[in-house]
Amino acid sequence: MKRIDLDINSDLARKILTGFLHTEITRAGFSQAVIALSGGIDSALSCYLAVEALGAENVLAIPMPYKSSSQDALIHAQLVIDDLGLRSLTVPITDIVEPYFERFPEADNVRRGNVMARARMIILYDQSAAFNGLVVGTSNKTEILLGYTTLYGDSACALNPIGDLYKTQVRQLARGIGVPQVIVEKPPSADLWPGQTDEGELGFTYEQVDQLLYLIVDERYRIEDCIDAGFNPEFVNKVIERVRRTHFKRIMPPVAKLSNRTVGYDFLYLRDWGT
Repeated sequence: MKRIDLDINSDLARKILTGFLHTEITRAGFSQAVIALSGGIDSALSCYLAVEALGAENVLAIPMPYKSSSQDALIHAQLVIDDLGLRSLTVPITDIVEPYFERFPEADNVRRGNVMARARMIILYDQSAAFNGLVVGTSNKTEILLGYTTLYGDSACALNPIGDLYKTQVRQLARGIGVPQVIVEKPPSADLWPGQTDEGELGFTYEQVDQLLYLIVDERYRIEDCIDAGFNPEFVNKVIERVRRTHFKRIMPPVAKLSNRTVGYDFLYLRDWGT
């Protein structure tokens, strides 16, 4: 199978992403950021980038554990807080979501996970108003392309510094920027239920799918091209179908067009406001 080199220039990426955070946050009239800190690598990397861009005093990290959240997640979140000298606020969500789960006991793990993700986003956006900071996203390119996010949950943010990094590239940049090794090396998990892992739920590894996604998205390979490169046809079709099926998660809701200048179609950019 064709092996794709996804290595990035970590120093250059770090410079671009911290510049992006500083520019976009200050352009909007803010100087501070709020980040949901899960104890995983993605949110940790976003925290490190935000601190480098804005200063530790201007970043608020918010762990939001549920009663079944792993103790390791809380320990690892605290590692990041301590290492960066972050301001932090822990807000447990158990008492918020349990009354809803009691009303709908038939809800499966996916429904429950979505409710938890959206409850966390309610808290995060409320605290962004209290802290006067923008919500910084923590979803990587792999998750975004696969739709492995909760719409208006963990995918919600004002801006996202790591959304153009595949998961394997997130690991590389995290190592380069100093994210604790225990966080970089642990199996990725949304921590939605005991024993849950991303790769177990997806049915393939990030390393496998990143290689394929790069060919499909960045190199614009066709299905047959991917198969010729050595990928299993069933795997190729499964991934492409998932990317197609979850496209609605990557765009603003479509607006029915009636006028000459419709939001999302003809009215798109800051220059449309005369800036």
